[in-house]
Amino acid sequence: MKKIRALGVLAGSLGFVTALTGPAVAAPPVRSVATAASTTCDRPTDQQTGASAKYEITSGGRTRSYILHLPKDYEKRSDWPLIVAYHGRGSTGTEIEGFSGLSNLPAVVAYPNGEIGTGSGYRQAFQGAPYSPPGVDDVRFTSDLLGRLQSEYCVDPTRTYATGKSNGAGFVGLLACRMSDRFAAFAPVAGAFYPQATEGCNTAKPASVLEIHGTGDATIPYAGDPDRGLPPIRSYVDGWAARDRCAATPKVRTIGRDVQIVDWSGCTAGTSVRHVAVSGGGHVWPGTSTYSGGGYVTSTIHAEDVMWKFFGQHRLTTAEVSR
Repeated sequence: MKKIRALGVLAGSLGFVTALTGPAVAAPPVRSVATAASTTCDRPTDQQTGASAKYEITSGGRTRSYILHLPKDYEKRSDWPLIVAYHGRGSTGTEIEGFSGLSNLPAVVAYPNGEIGTGSGYRQAFQGAPYSPPGVDDVRFTSDLLGRLQSEYCVDPTRTYATGKSNGAGFVGLLACRMSDRFAAFAPVAGAFYPQATEGCNTAKPASVLEIHGTGDATIPYAGDPDRGLPPIRSYVDGWAARDRCAATPKVRTIGRDVQIVDWSGCTAGTSVRHVAVSGGGHVWPGTSTYSGGGYVTSTIHAEDVMWKFFGQHRLTTAEVSR
């Protein structure tokens, strides 16, 4: 493994805000995904714990890079959850770490960097969009990255999760269709679900999906954009509820003045589907105090807290991981 440089991002040093402001939703307990006492990590690393560093990996004949955050007291456990978070078009792994608050969670977090795509500005992007880098296999990159992290770090392969924003969230949707045997749950935020991001979904295996979106998103409209092939967000989520064979009628509840949560129950194979709609919310990461895109940012919820609770409800079986 080649370590590029230490970033020295200590937990909380970027001014992340993770406490929920509304009394109706509590932040998930720190050990909500742990099921038993863990032994000490037996895989030494020279990376500072409670900090982030940049690394390179070869995948598909390309040199790819990612940011890796190790939680405080990393060396004291051998079964940390692993979260992989994908940035949006034109962004970076460093940027999504900066606004998402994910590095404050008790988990190992990887932030992959996309490759230069096509179209206006030739910006970094991931597979699953009309402007995605031609010839780049980000699904393979993800598989190679998981292989490295699960073999070299003290992470639990049954508790591996994916999230992302915008183009990165669209790619998470693609992973849900293709890699449900490697990730226990998926949480796209403000997802750009182009047709390229839903390839193979009609025959996809069941997967647990949490989708978070603002109804006032001007970049990826909640109502969809037929000219760009973008579906209405509720239709996209309904598709997962149908694919997972959930109960036909979901449970709907409201938090504060601007957040609606839609839950489907009775889904097959222990999966679940949840949709969080932020009334008037923009193309943003809900709850962040750092710029993450244009439009209204709710303070009722924090996306990382909502997905952490959702992730804690799902894990792969040992048989699934070993396939």
